[in-house]
Amino acid sequence: MELSALGAASKYTAARPATDPKDGADGPVQLAANLARDFAATLQDSEQLAKSAMTGGADPHALVQALAQTELAVETAISVRDKVVEAYQEILRMPV
Repeated sequence: MELSALGAASKYTAARPATDPKDGADGPVQLAANLARDFAATLQDSEQLAKSAMTGGADPHALVQALAQTELAVETAISVRDKVVEAYQEILRMPV
């Protein structure tokens, strides 16, 4: 019995690094930061393409596609914001 307990302990010790969180793993804060950075980049790209289209340097089809991407990004951001506000309001309604 004593040997199987030692074997189980050594197997647990060997398997433990596989379950430890990795350094640099994307956490919720990092994920939110990446999403915000991607959102801002989408808006900037669309703005640059719109400026280029006004001066005749960009394809109108590319402009429409960029504006559609921007519209989708803004709608997604609004949906996420609404869900966060709704969750916050639900937390406030919880009895203490």
